Amino acid sequence: MKDLKDLLPVEAVRLDVRAADWRAAIAVAGRLMVETGVTTEEYTREMVANVEENGPYIVIAPGVAFAHSRPSPAVLTTGMSWVRLAEPVEFGHESNDPVTLVVALAAQDSAAHTSAMAALARLLGDPATAAALATAPTPEALHAVLAGERAEGGPEAPEPPASAEPLASAGPLASAGPSASAESSATAPSSAAPEPSSFPESSPEPSAAEPRAASLHKILTVCGNGVGTSLFLKNTLEQVLDRWGWSRFVTVEATDTISAKGKASEAVALFTSREIARTLGDVGRPVKVVQDFTSTAEVDSVLRDTYDV
Repeated sequence: MKDLKDLLPVEAVRLDVRAADWRAAIAVAGRLMVETGVTTEEYTREMVANVEENGPYIVIAPGVAFAHSRPSPAVLTTGMSWVRLAEPVEFGHESNDPVTLVVALAAQDSAAHTSAMAALARLLGDPATAAALATAPTPEALHAVLAGERAEGGPEAPEPPASAEPLASAGPLASAGPSASAESSATAPSSAAPEPSSFPESSPEPSAAEPRAASLHKILTVCGNGVGTSLFLKNTLEQVLDRWGWSRFVTVEATDTISAKGKASEAVALFTSREIARTLGDVGRPVKVVQDFTSTAEVDSVLRDTYDV
């Protein structure tokens, strides 16, 4: 499994690029992947078509677009590109426009880049690292921040944020099956539980009886293709579940819109963007909208709403 620094070489980074609109911004990111041997030019057209068909759901956080499409013959190998714009452009997103950063991904499958997505989600979700990425003077300096290294002649790159200690909780459920709804009688954190920024120093005691595999809850994170933005949201949600101490009770699966409709009955809820929520429609389970896929605070709030805690 490749790391972020392997999927995103220095040659695939461009800073302070001018783009007339969102299509031009994606085109720059696509051209970098063509130049580094990751894709053919057809994949750039597929990334643009993805937004035209599914809306600007790829704008995963304020100012950040994650351009991608489905695995296709236009993908020669899994890889990425990074384009920081000189001037922001509008993608049409209700809350996260305008965009100043376009990160593009081309994936041959949904597995090879999962660790890289987890690393990128943590980096973009950390204010200090995000600031360092926004002000890096050269592609080399930016790549050093992504790799957690010291750029030549520059300050040491900030470390990714350490995981906070979990909330004191015995987990969401001990017996209900995977088809339980969000309104089920889950054992959840008290409504008076501390805020995410003030977790207790000690981990919760394990429950008296370990839940059976069949009793695990599942949450689906959904995007148009199942290989890009849904992985970002999955990683952020898993960070929150770790903090709550619920990771062994709730599994998270990243998937695409078509598969999500078939898998919805297995889940307690589906987390996604507003645009994809409209595409999904009524799937028989709660569909929860997340605006900022890198925000553990927002995902924490949505998870509390899901379990009514």
